[in-house]
This record gives sequence, C-alpha cells and structure tokens, in this order.
Amino acid sequence: MTDPRTYQPSKDALKDRVILITGASDGIGKAVAIAAADHGAQVVLHGRSVRKLEAVYDTIVNAGNPRPSILPLDFEKAGPDEYDKLVAALDQEFGRLDGLLHNASMLGERAPIEHHDVAKWMRTMHVNVNAPFILTRSCLPLLKKSPDPVILFTSSGVVANPRAFWGSYLVSKWASDGLMHLLAQELEKQPAMRVNSINPGAVKTNMRLQAYPAEDRSKLREAHTIVAPYLYLLGPDSRGVQGQTIDAQ
Repeated sequence: MTDPRTYQPSKDALKDRVILITGASDGIGKAVAIAAADHGAQVVLHGRSVRKLEAVYDTIVNAGNPRPSILPLDFEKAGPDEYDKLVAALDQEFGRLDGLLHNASMLGERAPIEHHDVAKWMRTMHVNVNAPFILTRSCLPLLKKSPDPVILFTSSGVVANPRAFWGSYLVSKWASDGLMHLLAQELEKQPAMRVNSINPGAVKTNMRLQAYPAEDRSKLREAHTIVAPYLYLLGPDSRGVQGQTIDAQ
C-alpha cells in the first residue's frame, strides 16, 4: 500500500469529485478543503460560521479552483428537517456525493468521570458521534450514486492510547472508530464504497490549544502539512483500502 504520509497526488487527482467536508471553516478541515480544491475537487464547505466559510470560499476561488458550495449547519442544534434539506440541496445541485469527510468535532470537558458535567458529556457525544451517524445515514443514497464513493471519519491518538481525564472526547472517538468499522463491514459487498478513519496527530489547531494550553506550539505541525493522507483516502488511488485507521503523521 502507498504510504499516505508521503503520497504525492497528481494535479487532477480529485478532478470533478464532489466532496463534503464538515468543520471546513478552520484548522484541518479548512486545509483539506483548500488542498482538495487545488486538486480539482468540487468542495462543499460545512461549518457554523458563514463568515469563516466565506473566507475559505474566497481563498479557493481566488486560486482559480472550482467554485465551492457553502453549507452552514450547527450539528448541536440541527434536527431531521435540516438534514433532509441538506441532502436535497446536494442532490439538486450535484446529483451525487463522491466523498464525505467527518472532520467537525468538539473537545468537550476534560474531567474525571465522577465530576464530569452531564450536559457537556451529551453535547460532545452528539456532535462527535450522533451527528456523523445522522449525516452519513442521510447521505448514503447520494454516495451510492457515485462510481467511487468515500466516507472518512476522524480518529484520535486517544483511541490507541486511552488516558484518564479525557472524558466524553475519548469515548466519542472510540465510538466514531466503531461506527467506521461497522460501516466498512456493512458496505463490504459494495466494493466501490470505501470507509476509513484518519488520525491527524498533533496539529496546531484551536482544539489542540484547548487540550494542551501550556505546550510549545512552535513544535506542532501546521494543518496544511498533513493534507496528503486525506487526499489519498478521498481519491481513487486508495481503492482497496477499507476499514483502516490511518495515521497522518
């Protein structure tokens, strides 16, 4: 298998592929969206802040890449109607979906279980687990219209190395990886449908700052330096890779 960390995509590696990226307004999601557009993808930008999404939109358009779409939605508050409208809009505009990257997530509260706030626990589990489940379920009909569909979840180092006081974030990432494995097996009889997870590792993001406020951020990788594995897993060169958790570093 190609080493995703050293993957060098061709300029048109994602040409004409319609890829929905959640959490695309900042950090890793923003970097992947810009890189995917640079390689020909028609990117659908999801986030909560229209202002931030418009900034990513402008960056992509100003680089002469395919004009992206903006899809503002708050996963914490969205109900069935919002997801139905989302899928209807995608179907009307594109008629299919070639890639779905579940990048949006929240850190939640880092606290011992006996002191963990119940409402914060439920919020984190909803955004990190329930929302990806609902979005995937809603988008599966569109993904099945693609000749080469991809679903990509975001894992974490706490899955392989669980540690105390990581609360709902740790549990949600275990559940997210479990959902990935479940889908990979359920869809194994559809060889074109690839389902995997990617662990970005330590990256200079706002969430990382929340988790490790005292660390030396100058030693962290910038988000744009780890996009190669994402492009590999979202594109046709990763055909045959199924049910895997790939480290981006």
